Amino acid sequence: MTTRPAGPDAVDAEAWQAYGDHRLRHGSELPELERFDWGPRGSGPGAEILGELTGRRVLDLGCGPARHAAHLVRAYGASVDAVDSSPAQYERARARYGSLPGLRLIRADAVEHLGTAEPYDVVYAVDTVPYIDPRRLLPALAGALRPGGTLCFTVPHTKARGDGPSTVVEARPETLRLAGGGEVAVRMWRLSEELWTDLLGEHGLRVEGVDVLDAPEEGDRASYRVFRATRPIRVSSRPRGSRPPVPHAAIGVGAILYGPRGLLLGRHRRGTWELPGGTVEPGESLKETVVRELREETGIEARPSDVRLLGTLLDDVDGVVRMTVAAQVTAWHGEPSDQPDERVGDWRWFPLDRLPENLFVCSAQGLTAWRPDLPVDHTPAHFTPFADHS
Repeated sequence: MTTRPAGPDAVDAEAWQAYGDHRLRHGSELPELERFDWGPRGSGPGAEILGELTGRRVLDLGCGPARHAAHLVRAYGASVDAVDSSPAQYERARARYGSLPGLRLIRADAVEHLGTAEPYDVVYAVDTVPYIDPRRLLPALAGALRPGGTLCFTVPHTKARGDGPSTVVEARPETLRLAGGGEVAVRMWRLSEELWTDLLGEHGLRVEGVDVLDAPEEGDRASYRVFRATRPIRVSSRPRGSRPPVPHAAIGVGAILYGPRGLLLGRHRRGTWELPGGTVEPGESLKETVVRELREETGIEARPSDVRLLGTLLDDVDGVVRMTVAAQVTAWHGEPSDQPDERVGDWRWFPLDRLPENLFVCSAQGLTAWRPDLPVDHTPAHFTPFADHS
């Protein structure tokens, strides 16, 4: 006994039962499939997009008379559960394939079955997904697909007269016309390709490809989409869009080298005295930036393991957020010297009690983060120390 969903889904369940009853009474016997049929009139890719099937657990969601499921069992050796909520469609499938080894026919609501079944390696649906509320279906689908598993389904995109899909998650009324007369009113979620992709992504399913299936008849603008998705073993991330964000922040490092001869400072072309340092380049760690900037500006060599990150200093310059990471270099080799094409030179060692005037603001902020007792004045900055100073 299958429990039917309540509310609008119950109305749809009644409609599909009426559709199945009509097919049982008036439908002609359909021929066996010679190849997997995703789209209208035999168009589209075959079963190869489902991946390896031999010995895999496969689910046909909304199987109808179960021709696709029977084809996969016979041609590929798959073990297929074929599910449909319509008693009449279930009877049609059972009468034809009830004794086929490897095929298990199940009469159940799709979402309820997904919520109780063991995970599947492959789930597919031929023209049934758009008739179930995706907010109800997709969480259940994601939970019933094992990590690394494959999901393939076909959905209508454009109607014969060219009406396009919706860009919001809402159902549209659709009329199914029955052979021999009569019709059945159902709801359909005819959504855009981008919206389906976003909805799948929200539930942890990664779209690997979309096949476009256009009606072959001239003048018929009907079009379908076959989605190929996986439940990834590892979760990915992606940028919000194809363009980079508007620049509004700058991040740099300041390297503190203090030894028996004092603190290392160099003079910028604009007259300020400052620590070795500079801007973090793409792909670098903060410690790598310290080592690179120290070598490029002074010729001194150090290793990332010799760098202790002290914390971050935040201030702003004309509305741009500036973040400086103060770092202490604990060991190095070589003598500081002016480097070609660098804007800072004249490197000298200064005692802490005789620091020069006109320190660069970021260097002054870094020095007082390192030694708060230093008599150095500067504009305020928000300092956040790193707990382990590493």
